Amino acid sequence: MTTSFSDILETFDFLDDWEDRYKYLIDLGKELPELTDAERTDRFKVRGCVSQVWLITAIEKNDAGAPVLTFRGDSDALIVQGLVAVVTALFNGKTAQEILNTDVQGVFAQLGLQEHLTPQRSNGLKSMVGRIRSDAEQALAAA
Repeated sequence: MTTSFSDILETFDFLDDWEDRYKYLIDLGKELPELTDAERTDRFKVRGCVSQVWLITAIEKNDAGAPVLTFRGDSDALIVQGLVAVVTALFNGKTAQEILNTDVQGVFAQLGLQEHLTPQRSNGLKSMVGRIRSDAEQALAAA
């Protein structure tokens, strides 16, 4: 996916109507690279999501030796797939410590997501972020 989180934030600010924002979320989800059938397994499944969500984490070290995480993901639901795109755009390429230091609630408040998602989608979003934070904590512990 080539859309940066700052581009997503800018577009959300530009779009006044939530129906347009939902359409934009769906378009973002369609930009995600497809996962293979081998990647759509329980090993990569995010627990706590009503829809099926898969998230694959890759960890490399930067020049300073800090773990840097990148994510690929997908969902079987269009809007949730868009939320996967937002979350991966927010966290891709950040160090584990940067991920843990991110004020996720503040970021999502900027987008206005919490007020416009169903409780199930909000829980799924929290589960995705929880998984990413857990992966970041494990990467730091292993560093």
